Amino acid sequence: MKVFKFGGASIENTERAKNIASIIQDYSHDQLLVVISAKGKTTNALEEIAKNYFNHNTTRANELFEQLKADHDQYARELLQDDFAATDKKLQTLYLEIEWILNEEPVRDYDYYYDQIVSVGELLSTLIIVSFLNKTAEQAVWLDVRDILKTDSNYRDATIDWRATQQNTDQLIRPLFEHKNIVITQGFIGSTDENNSVTLGREGSDYTAAVFASMCDAESVTIWKDVPSLLNADPKIFPNTVPIEEITFHEVIEMAYYGAQVIHPKTIKPLQNNNIPLYVKCFLDRNMPGTLIHNTDKKISYPPILVLKTNQTLLQVTTRDYSFITEDNLSNIYKLFHSCKIRINLIQNAAISFVACIDSHAAHLEELLTLLHEQYDVKRNENLFLFTVRHYKQEVLREELKNRTVLLTQKTRQTIQMVVK
Repeated sequence: MKVFKFGGASIENTERAKNIASIIQDYSHDQLLVVISAKGKTTNALEEIAKNYFNHNTTRANELFEQLKADHDQYARELLQDDFAATDKKLQTLYLEIEWILNEEPVRDYDYYYDQIVSVGELLSTLIIVSFLNKTAEQAVWLDVRDILKTDSNYRDATIDWRATQQNTDQLIRPLFEHKNIVITQGFIGSTDENNSVTLGREGSDYTAAVFASMCDAESVTIWKDVPSLLNADPKIFPNTVPIEEITFHEVIEMAYYGAQVIHPKTIKPLQNNNIPLYVKCFLDRNMPGTLIHNTDKKISYPPILVLKTNQTLLQVTTRDYSFITEDNLSNIYKLFHSCKIRINLIQNAAISFVACIDSHAAHLEELLTLLHEQYDVKRNENLFLFTVRHYKQEVLREELKNRTVLLTQKTRQTIQMVVK
């Protein structure tokens, strides 16, 4: 069995959806578990609905929701044509999940409502795609991943219950392949024991694909993207990128950890642990070689790998009584970051100060600052960049740092990181 993952860009319009159906059909002699994201910018649209709803702007939330429904109805009509009516009834059932929420006043925290609303995007896209596959005589079965993938109730960044999910996979997914070769399900979402929807963090569909691959002992995972392969940098930021045809799991997890938007960081562990190769292929041209990511002992020569994280804030936390930043203070500061669910991208500490580089748009940043100010003096620099180079060369650094001011540097034998403005 193979696992395929298609992101939102691959199905953002009907022409691309037809192309994806063609790719699936080309591999229909294999057993395929296909994980699909919400189409296009649907997740962004659902986020706006959630924000307006929670801020009691219900009129705007309903307007945006009507726009989203109209968009998906038109998309489905274009794909399904005369077969739209049967699918429309199923779409209406999914729309109800949001309508029930919008008709009530929020009484729980924002993250809960975010997950209940945003998770519907994947359900809508997969329902339409599976209907189109079955219309074109490629028999596929639709599976609500929330019946399978069980998690805790840490909304917006849920942790998978591996035992329950494995049991559900064995009981509900494996038997489907006795009758069908293609199973279509959703990425990014799951559910709690109480059947509340959760999300696994943005771009979590890659992770979903890896989880099911490990639980189903898959032959491989293929992530279909709109680029020819993994590149050594983001071509939207760096003009002279080069393709990487082969790379180790270790190298990719380093890239992802530092912020490269290539593979979801959690994706690598279940694949590496089970020795399941990961392919990155281009859905625009399936004949391109793409990239192979796997375990290998052979030495691979890499180009400099460049990662730029934008919208960074540098916090300097200083003790007021001149006590050292040692274990007690470090433990306390880390607990505050953890309680606010804020990830630290780079840290450095001196005698009485602790410096952390974090995402400026962190959801609970103001809450963190309030808590820190109760015990420490806090200064911050904003509108910064975190620039990371793996396998760095001095000429690359000189070129990329022209007209930049470096505020903080950390360097090892293979990696250099700089906070710059």
